[in-house]
Amino acid sequence: MTKRTIDVNYLARVEGEGSLYVKLDGDEISELEFGIFEPPRFFEAFLRGRHFTEVPDITSRICGICPIGYQTSSINAMEDACGVIVTPEIDALRRLIYCGEWIESHALHVYLLHAPDFLGYESAIHLAKDFPDEVQMGLRMKKAGNSIVDAVGGREIHPVNMKLGGFYRAPTRRELNALVPDLEWGLDAALRTANLVAGFTFPELERDYLFVAMRHEDEYPMARGRIASSAGLDITAHEYEDNFRESHVERSNALHSLTSDGLAYHVGPMARFNLNADLLTPQAAAAATRADLVPPITNPFRSIIVRAIEIVLAFEEALRIIDEYDPPQPPAVDIVPQAGTGFGTSEAPRGLLFHRYQIDAGGLIEEARIVPPTSQNQPTIEADLHDLISANLRLSDEDLTWQCEQAIRNYDPCISCATHFLDLRIHRG
Repeated sequence: MTKRTIDVNYLARVEGEGSLYVKLDGDEISELEFGIFEPPRFFEAFLRGRHFTEVPDITSRICGICPIGYQTSSINAMEDACGVIVTPEIDALRRLIYCGEWIESHALHVYLLHAPDFLGYESAIHLAKDFPDEVQMGLRMKKAGNSIVDAVGGREIHPVNMKLGGFYRAPTRRELNALVPDLEWGLDAALRTANLVAGFTFPELERDYLFVAMRHEDEYPMARGRIASSAGLDITAHEYEDNFRESHVERSNALHSLTSDGLAYHVGPMARFNLNADLLTPQAAAAATRADLVPPITNPFRSIIVRAIEIVLAFEEALRIIDEYDPPQPPAVDIVPQAGTGFGTSEAPRGLLFHRYQIDAGGLIEEARIVPPTSQNQPTIEADLHDLISANLRLSDEDLTWQCEQAIRNYDPCISCATHFLDLRIHRG
């Protein structure tokens, strides 16, 4: 029997490095290992002993693409530990900066990282030669998202204006109103993007996922809400560790997350959409209808459409918040540390992000735990790859490798965040 081995030294168009090993015995997969070998960065360890007010600035350094998610989840956890509830005006400003992060992250993913897969291009640089207007539109949308983060957060990358209790400084109405023309253009561009990606041809892969995402009774979830699942789970962040667990897998520097009864689950845009489609903003809902998105969406390749719908939602929400903006006075509520444990979640662009901190009476951190979306999705990515490879053994090594990389990019994995892709080797025997 002919043996086939595929080696890909580096998975392009994701953040971080990892590997995939597949061993085939005839038409059966005997081994499949999706491993993350990027060195861990020990954020949880060096948070210990730091003052609780330092957490937003430290955790934002975990990721340059989604620092707002890390800041928000950490702030939510610390405010929970200290029994603090912020004002509606502060909540609105937090949602606005989260809109900026969703826009810049999703636009980057759709145009530069994932669209080349669907259109048959090696990279966004190659794509731009034939579709310069579309790539430029994606870059301009990303810039609009960055402008929101800059205006509210103080700078585009690793923003410095968020703090426990709110913000060091609230932007003025004039500063936010200056963003409106670009955001209005961006909303139109996002609608065009949704129409564009809905016309892609999608590989066939339907799976019965357990979806997990935040749920809020009044709004599509970003910075606040409970944790829900497609199996009926409805819990607070305090109950997260009773329902989900992490374990170390020898082949990977990222922990694997499963439910407490050992099931893989799916977090991210597709999970959010399937659990919260009734909370879409009007133009996002209309765009979803035009794209024929009806929950439940179970083909992970169609997640690129969901990301485009969330870009529409984020632009629409940003414009609404700016129109209704009432600067918080003061920009932050006071927080006095008290001994205890705080739990916080938010919806990073890639999915549910959980933080837990234990602090002493002086505000020093005694213990920290951070569970990023990519580590939660890792077992589900493996399951996707297993089904995809099993159904496509007839493909050449080159085509099979392409589809495996594309399937991994469905999750927009932030491998650097998950360490605490693709060197692909397929052995056919």
